[in-house]
Amino acid sequence: MLTITFSADRPADARPLALPVAKDEAVDAHVPAAIADVAKAAAAKFKGEAGSIVDLHAAIDGNVRHILLIGTGADLAAEKAGSALVAKLLTTETSLVVDVTGVERDQRAAFAAKLAQAAMLRSWRYDIYRTKLPEKQKPSLAGVEIVVGDALAAAEEAFAPLKAVAEGAAFTRVLVTEPANILYPESFVERCQELKQLGIEIEVLDEPAMRKLGMGALLGVSQGSARPPRLLCLKWDGTSGKADPVAFVGKGVTFDTGGISLKPGPGMEDMKWDMGGAGAVAGAMKALALRKAKAHVIGVCGLVENMPDGNAQRPGDVVTSASGQTIEVLNTDAEGRLVLCDAIWWVQQAYHPKTIIDLATLTGAMIVSLGHEHGGIFANDDTLADQIVAAGKTVGEKLWRMPMGEAYDKMIDSPIADMKNIGPREAGSITAAQFIARFVDEGVKWAHLDIAGMVWASKPGTFWDKGATSYGVRLLDQFVKDVLEK
Repeated sequence: MLTITFSADRPADARPLALPVAKDEAVDAHVPAAIADVAKAAAAKFKGEAGSIVDLHAAIDGNVRHILLIGTGADLAAEKAGSALVAKLLTTETSLVVDVTGVERDQRAAFAAKLAQAAMLRSWRYDIYRTKLPEKQKPSLAGVEIVVGDALAAAEEAFAPLKAVAEGAAFTRVLVTEPANILYPESFVERCQELKQLGIEIEVLDEPAMRKLGMGALLGVSQGSARPPRLLCLKWDGTSGKADPVAFVGKGVTFDTGGISLKPGPGMEDMKWDMGGAGAVAGAMKALALRKAKAHVIGVCGLVENMPDGNAQRPGDVVTSASGQTIEVLNTDAEGRLVLCDAIWWVQQAYHPKTIIDLATLTGAMIVSLGHEHGGIFANDDTLADQIVAAGKTVGEKLWRMPMGEAYDKMIDSPIADMKNIGPREAGSITAAQFIARFVDEGVKWAHLDIAGMVWASKPGTFWDKGATSYGVRLLDQFVKDVLEK
C-alpha cells in the first residue's frame, strides 16, 4: 500500500499536485492566482462533485506541474477524493502531493486523515501471482504527501488509528484473496502468528483437542478434507484485565465445495473467500492491536475446508455439537452454521463474554434479499443491533436489520434430532440465524452478521478495487471505538 506523509508546507517540485474543491465553490479560490484563468477555463463544467477530477498542466512553484482539481462534494467527502485520486494515478505516477490547506482549519486534520486512509485502502493490490503483467498495468504510485499547514500535529494524530485500521484491512484482503491451495486452516493459523509481535495472544485447537471437547458439528464439516481443521483464538486486552471480554467469531471455511451436496461448477472458484468472516476477525484484531485499543476482545476463527471425499459427511447424518445438542445434517452445503455453533459455544465456555458478534458469508439467500449493498444483521438485543448498524453507517459498511422469531425457529425442528441444519427454501438467512441462536447462552447479547454479498466485489468501490473488500474490519473497529472504549 501507499506510504503516507504529512507536511506543513507545499513542496516546490514537479510532482502532480491535487487541490480539493467543494461542491459549487469557485475554482480560483483554491488555486494560485497565477493559474486561476487556466484553471477556470479547464474546469468550465466542473461543479466539485465528490470524486470528480479536472486535469490541467500549468507553471506553478517554478515547475510545470500536473494539477488535479478534486471534488469533495457538499459534505467534504474526503474518502471519495482520496479514492478517486489513487484510482486515477495508481499506474501512471510515482508520487502525489495533495494540498488541503484550503479546507477550514477546524476540519482539516480529520479531512486529511480520512483522505489518506481511503488512498491507502484504494491502492491495495495483490499481484504476486501475475508474472506477465505489462509494465503500464503495474502499480507505480508509491507515496502521497498531504500538505496541512498548521494542522500538522493534529493530522498525524488523527491518521495514526486510521492507518492501523487500513493495515488490518490489508491483512484481511490478503487472507481472502489467497487461493485455497495456499490458504487452508493450518496456513491461516501460520499467517496469524505475526500478530504475536503486536501483543496478541494466540491459542490454537487442533483436531484431537476439538474432538476431546465434542465439537462434532465443526468436525463433521471438515471430515471430507485432507486439510485438518483448526480453531484459532486471538486475544487482545488493552484494559489490563479491567474489562470483561467481547467476542468476535468468524466463519473460516477456506474452501467450500458444498461437500456431498456439491455446488454447481460455474463460480465455485469464488468459494475461496468463504472464510471472509474469519478474515475480517483476524484483520480487526490486527487493527485493534496496532492502535492499542483500550478494549478486551477475543477473536475466534473456526477454520475448516468442506470437501466431498469418501469420508465426507452425508446428507441425513446426525452429529452432536459441543453443546450436546444434536443436529440432523440435511444439506452439507449449509456448513457455516455448523462451524459457528461449536466456535460460539467454545468461546462462551472458555472466556464467558457477555457480548458476541459473529460474521459469516453464510447464505446465498442473503444476497437474494439485499444484493451487494447491505450485509444482514440478526440480533437478540435491540441496543446491540443499533450500535453495530450505527458503526457500519459511520464507516460505510452498511447493514440491514432482519427479523427473527419463534415461527422461524420452528422451521428447523427435526423429527429425529434436536434440530436440522436447514429449513424450507423460504427465509433461508433467517432460519440460519435461528440455528446459531440456539447455541448462545441465556443472558448473552449476540448479533449475527451475514456478509455473503459483501466480502468480494465485482466492481471497484470507494475503498477497494475489484476483489476482496475487507468488509467487517472497519465496522468492528468502529464498534469498539463507539461502545467499548467510551
